[in-house]
Amino acid sequence: MAQRLIVWTKTADLQFVGVLEYWYKRNKSTSYPKKLIALVTQRTNQIAETPFIFRPADFRETRVSLIGNFSIFYKIEDNRILITAFWDNRQNPRKLLEILQKD
Repeated sequence: MAQRLIVWTKTADLQFVGVLEYWYKRNKSTSYPKKLIALVTQRTNQIAETPFIFRPADFRETRVSLIGNFSIFYKIEDNRILITAFWDNRQNPRKLLEILQKD
C-alpha cells in the first residue's frame, strides 16, 4: 500500500510546539527538542507506511502510538493520516478526553 500523507490538526500541532517550547525553555538548549522532532518524524513516517501497526485507542476510529512519555493519537483516512493529538502522558488525562471527544 502507498504511504499516506500525514496531516496534523491545529490542536495537535499546538500541543507538539508547546512541548518543544517547554523543553527548550526548561533546558536552555535545543538538544532535546531536536531529538524529539527526529523521534516524532520517524514515528509519523512509520505510521504513514503501516498505520494499523499501533493499537486502537479508546476513542472512535482513533489509534495511538507511544514514544516514551508521549502519545500520538491519529485517525486513518483514505489517503491520509490525521494526527489528532500529541499528548504528554504526564498530564491530566481529563484534558485529553476533552480534546479527543471534539472529533
